[in-house]
Amino acid sequence: MFPGGIGSFEMVLLGIVAVILFGGRLPEVARSLGQTYGQFRKGLDELKSNFDQEMDLELKDDYPAITDAREDNELDEEEPLPDAPQFEPPSDD
Repeated sequence: MFPGGIGSFEMVLLGIVAVILFGGRLPEVARSLGQTYGQFRKGLDELKSNFDQEMDLELKDDYPAITDAREDNELDEEEPLPDAPQFEPPSDD
């Protein structure tokens, strides 16, 4: 079973319909669809990159000390936790 609930029978049926519709131009159509998909993905990646850069700038404006420490990879060391009593299982007495 393929993603989206498409089974092997449906895939064969789609292949037959594609051959009937496009015939000898099927490789050309498939290549064109692949290039279009590649351009679409490239555009989405660029959009995501721009969005992430804008969010980083806003974060840096709101919390400069945190982002500077994260960029320098010098986060404050954690303070040790206070000592707590150790667990002791009940005795069999």
